[in-house]
Amino acid sequence: MNVEIERKPSKSDMELLSHGIMAFNDEAIHDLEPIENEERFHVMARNASGELVGGIRATCYWNTLHIELLWLSVDVRGSGVGRKLIDQAEAFALENKCENALVETTSWQAKPFYEKNGYRLIATLNNRPKGHSSHYLTKLLI
Repeated sequence: MNVEIERKPSKSDMELLSHGIMAFNDEAIHDLEPIENEERFHVMARNASGELVGGIRATCYWNTLHIELLWLSVDVRGSGVGRKLIDQAEAFALENKCENALVETTSWQAKPFYEKNGYRLIATLNNRPKGHSSHYLTKLLI
């Protein structure tokens, strides 16, 4: 048995890994939503000049909205733009049959913002990154 790190595995090896776990999941849970139904999307906020001032990158899968990132430019923070972005993402997620939302944020980022918008802390990983913490929050959408 040879076990090693591969920084650039072949496309066929990467596909075999993906298909292997999908087959395992399908065998374990027969009505599990297939990964092909994953819906990647962005919610963008632009100012009157059309400049991007904020946005969300997210994915809907396994009945869950996964907020991957949320960014706001300094000049719109605290103005309600973040709330509008969250509202749009959650509405899209509901249209795509999501019942839950999940987000990870770090200690210097947006934990209070998410909590103010109905998200509940479920876990904290301390010293990630070193000297800080990663927080995992969830919200029931239905």
